[in-house]
Amino acid sequence: MPSFAVFLSFTILVFAASTHAFAAKPGTNTRPFKKIFAFGDSFTDTGNTVSGEGPSGFGYVSHPPYGNTFFHHPTNRYSDGRLVIDFVAEKLSMPYLPPYLNNNADRSNGVNFAVAGSTAIEHKFFVRNNCTLNVTPQSLQTQLYWFKKLLASQGCVNMTTTPNQCKAVFDEALIWVGEIGANDYAYIIGSAVTGNTIQQLALKRTTNFVQALLNKGAKYVVVQGLPTTGCLTLSMYLTGEDDRDDIGCVRSANRQSYSHNTIYQAKLEDFRKQFPEAVIVYADYWNAYHTIMKNPAKYGFKELFKVCCGSSGGDLNYDLFGPCGSPVSSMCTVPSQYINWDGVHLTEGMYKVVSDMFLNETFTHPPFDYLLKKKMQAG
Repeated sequence: MPSFAVFLSFTILVFAASTHAFAAKPGTNTRPFKKIFAFGDSFTDTGNTVSGEGPSGFGYVSHPPYGNTFFHHPTNRYSDGRLVIDFVAEKLSMPYLPPYLNNNADRSNGVNFAVAGSTAIEHKFFVRNNCTLNVTPQSLQTQLYWFKKLLASQGCVNMTTTPNQCKAVFDEALIWVGEIGANDYAYIIGSAVTGNTIQQLALKRTTNFVQALLNKGAKYVVVQGLPTTGCLTLSMYLTGEDDRDDIGCVRSANRQSYSHNTIYQAKLEDFRKQFPEAVIVYADYWNAYHTIMKNPAKYGFKELFKVCCGSSGGDLNYDLFGPCGSPVSSMCTVPSQYINWDGVHLTEGMYKVVSDMFLNETFTHPPFDYLLKKKMQAG
């Protein structure tokens, strides 16, 4: 498995929490949801890496030009601007989600529990198997623990003992489970753990996580699959040209992500039968990304693999030891024409296109509009 996400473990850094609120659109009197609760990894994280855990030698996310495009300063996001979850908040006329570990943030409109470098499988598994790339102690189980603590503070323990309190939380909340699991595959590089083992364990942990949310009373849930991880710059950088697919990306990595997603979707279908009162939406990150790669000009992209922020020039402008934000790196002139931001994460332009495909097009199943209609019907 190409170590396409090794850079994730290198870019975890302690940096100051910084959030930015998006005001409700003028004239907006009602919003479909009162809160959003988000989970995932660096593709969704808005600042939980301020946990103080992780290496400091490779992280430059607290440095410009991170955040330069939209916020005009670093904001704890692994991009030049907004992430998918930010565009979701905008779509719902809600503030951007503060990270859970920012204790001073206003949580009245929801919380983001996602952590950069986070895994689906618990951290101790990787320690036990000498997977030294995993330096992030927070896993999906950590995020669930944080969420349970927050729910308990609002009187929601479970639907059996505190049904009214849980109903009050979840009837007005959108649960957004961002992509999670890419790091699990990357962290086994150099170990005896197989990709099949990771697939089985990661999917078990992820589906158990979604089931735990549904058992708590989650009613409106969006679950993202893995993207085409073989299209990330670092994956291309580390893999020979003999491992390529029809869109020019790393075939083995994309096949792995596709297989993972196929099993994930089947389990979500089981949950729809088990929890008929819940609306469970699958956001097809893999096919959205693949569609963009098939016709990038349609979406305004000129550079498919070359990073906007990096060093060394060449076809990829990427050097593992000169990452974005380091003294030797520089930023491209028009980030919106690039898909890849720093080698592992995407540009705001790419996140914007993907979020539009999720929220307004046909890359969620059932459509996101269906979820909104069900919420509006429920009142």
